Amino acid sequence: MANHAAAPLVISSDERESLNALLRAGTTEQRLVMRARIVLAAADGIANERIATAVGVHKMTVLLWRGRFERERMAGLADAPRPGREPIYDRAARDRVIALTLEPPTSGTTHWSLRAMAARTGISVTTILRIWTEAGLKPHRVETFKFSTDPELEAKIRDVVGLYLAPPKRAIVLSVDEKTQIQALDRTAPMLPMKPGQVERHTHDYKRNGTTHLFAALEVATGKVTTQTRARHTAADFLAFLAQIERAYPEGELHVVLDNVSSHKTPDVQKWLQANPRIRFHFTPTSASWMNQIETWFGILSRQAIRRGSFRSVKELIAMIAAFTDQWNEGSTPFRWVKTADQILAKAVRKPRAISESGH
Repeated sequence: MANHAAAPLVISSDERESLNALLRAGTTEQRLVMRARIVLAAADGIANERIATAVGVHKMTVLLWRGRFERERMAGLADAPRPGREPIYDRAARDRVIALTLEPPTSGTTHWSLRAMAARTGISVTTILRIWTEAGLKPHRVETFKFSTDPELEAKIRDVVGLYLAPPKRAIVLSVDEKTQIQALDRTAPMLPMKPGQVERHTHDYKRNGTTHLFAALEVATGKVTTQTRARHTAADFLAFLAQIERAYPEGELHVVLDNVSSHKTPDVQKWLQANPRIRFHFTPTSASWMNQIETWFGILSRQAIRRGSFRSVKELIAMIAAFTDQWNEGSTPFRWVKTADQILAKAVRKPRAISESGH
């Protein structure tokens, strides 16, 4: 009897993307990875026998998950509910575990672990994990937030976002900030280059060869960056960079977005602004320097040119920054700002009155 190959499994582009996302995610269970690989291979028209060999399972397993996907699509890849014995814990035990989890441990640790909770309650680790999963509790994780105490929070957000989304006609908007204390680090041994099966490697220890301070201005409309490195980070250095910006953009209104560092507000800076009325400052709210678009460029510079670099002197570091900036400007494109002021304000973290007004 002839052995006819099964027709390719038909999947949508969205389903293919979801299956590939399962493969890419490092936290996906291996059994789910196996099922996703089977479905993707079947969609590519590979014979069931070849899929079984490649994945390392029996042909019947391939047929099982292929059939489940055909009937139930993505939901069919999940484990079906299994009848079995009733849970060995009752509602009271579940509520006790949840209540204890929401309180700090008495052992001196900062949060509960599975083993600590199991020892405290006499319930198995697997059951504790199941209860935490059902209740959406993750004691091992923590996130950070920061209160904004700026009394002009809303006005500043609307001002800065307005410049990004609807800048004044024939005006130039610049995002300005300083990246201070950039270290010229030289590794104690030469870098070991990447090769097949081996990532790039460098020594953990290094030699410090000095620091520099980088002043930068990002033209919001084009993505072009103007930089200046300085040996110090003072109001006088900031004024020197402002003078460079004024020369780089000799005509038209300049709207400069910057943060609330004290060197941006000294009497000398205020005097300079009065002498250059076409240049206006727009300050981001306190605790919201992320609204300054130049911060995104600083992050790219660090990842692509500084963090893995090796510099025998500050001069080498400065030359690298200049070369990176020149290359960036040759193909510069603007960052796309997508959040409106209302969207940002809806998620803004404000300090509660009960906390900020002690004694009330």
